[in-house]
Amino acid sequence: MSDNTPTLIPLDNVDPALVETLLDRAFGPDRHQRTAYKVRDGVDYLPALSFAALDGTELLVGSIQVWPVALTDSKGRAHPMLMVGPVAVIPERQGEGFGQALMAGMLSALDPRADLPQVLIGDADYYGRFFGFEAAPTQKWDLPGEWDRARLLVRCTNPAVLPVEGVLGPWLG
Repeated sequence: MSDNTPTLIPLDNVDPALVETLLDRAFGPDRHQRTAYKVRDGVDYLPALSFAALDGTELLVGSIQVWPVALTDSKGRAHPMLMVGPVAVIPERQGEGFGQALMAGMLSALDPRADLPQVLIGDADYYGRFFGFEAAPTQKWDLPGEWDRARLLVRCTNPAVLPVEGVLGPWLG
């Protein structure tokens, strides 16, 4: 019987090699070719919003990283956002609530005084139902590489402030 009571710790407290192994197991060794990696290319994850999940035996079972990105509109204005992901759980522990715990921990760490939209590439049913992400505002956004428009999701207190069109990429500003 496995213990699925998650303990969240700052991702910076985990050996980066262990995190890379976890990500390879969750997404495959070719994961670096995915569009999400291109969107955040050249920036580091935000330590205050990035966590590791340990099970009751202190085994690393999951991680979440959050990255500074921006949607650049047609006038060249950058609209800062937070890119959530990867949200990774080792295959044999998926479905036990670790991903939800990671998302809840990250969302609770957000500073409401700096209410930036959060964007991710993921399953609309899951992220919409549990966390309020939606695809409708992102339908005219562009990303480097290939992606499924139905999987480009955003969570924002006031979606009316989001640009209708733009290109999502790393926030270097």
